Amino acid sequence: MTILVVAEHDQHSLKGATLNTVAAAQAIAAASGGAVHILVAGSGCAAAAAEAATIGGVAKVLHADGAALEHALAEPLAEQVLAVAAGCTHILFAATTTGKNAAPRVAARLDVAQVSEISKVIDADTFERPIYAGNAIATVRSADSVKVITVRATGFDAASKGAGPVAVESVPAVDASSISRFVGSEIARSDRPELTAAKIIVSGGRALGSADKFTEVLTPLADKLGAALGASRAAVDAGYAPNDWQVGQTGKIVAPQLYVAAGISGAIQHLAGMKDSKVIVAINKDAEAPIFSVADYGLEADLFEAVPELIRTL
Repeated sequence: MTILVVAEHDQHSLKGATLNTVAAAQAIAAASGGAVHILVAGSGCAAAAAEAATIGGVAKVLHADGAALEHALAEPLAEQVLAVAAGCTHILFAATTTGKNAAPRVAARLDVAQVSEISKVIDADTFERPIYAGNAIATVRSADSVKVITVRATGFDAASKGAGPVAVESVPAVDASSISRFVGSEIARSDRPELTAAKIIVSGGRALGSADKFTEVLTPLADKLGAALGASRAAVDAGYAPNDWQVGQTGKIVAPQLYVAAGISGAIQHLAGMKDSKVIVAINKDAEAPIFSVADYGLEADLFEAVPELIRTL
């Protein structure tokens, strides 16, 4: 019984969500007695494969290196997974843009049902996953011989690295797909931590009133804390912050050590994306704001006064 984890990486190092996905695989392995294998597929990704080999509890790393895999397009990545899937009982992807792109194609090719965004492993066939924007938890059981699963990273602590390296086995890479091709990308560059990997996040809502105020008020606080900047959907829709800062059900799911919400009322959509944060601090002048229901520390105050005072105190 083999549990295969499809690693995400930038060709040089693993992305954090991979370690959370491995932790989910380890839970399945503990329940089933199976072995955890990691597939590192890319172009010039030997360093990422070597890093994967140091993750505790991993039995083997499969390394596929080919030009068609450089950009993790769904078609070649799915073909690569299928090429090594023989004998696998579980195939796990992180529930990220890349994972959500490739996993359904793998499930369709195997003619099985995908189990999406699991947050807990009960046994080798049974899992928990959030539904209704996280307001309910569904327990699902799959009878498929191969389970294709996406893993919500916030539901599992990251697997540890630093173990003695296991074997890295080279496997043949698939050829380029004729269905799709990589045209180009526009990548936002920032000195701040990536939102989904940040340990501290400062988020702002529509109450900030404008893009200028968003930057003027929150950027100094984020600088003081070494934090990533986030935003509610309302703030993004109003043009105060870029789309890739959006936290919530239709944005990014985060679980930092500290989440500071300034001027965010706490709509269900937003809470679904951040309520697993370890410590939540809410600043809002509305005492009835739903954000206070999940906050560990709540400050009923005008954010335009409270945030500058917080910065001075820090």
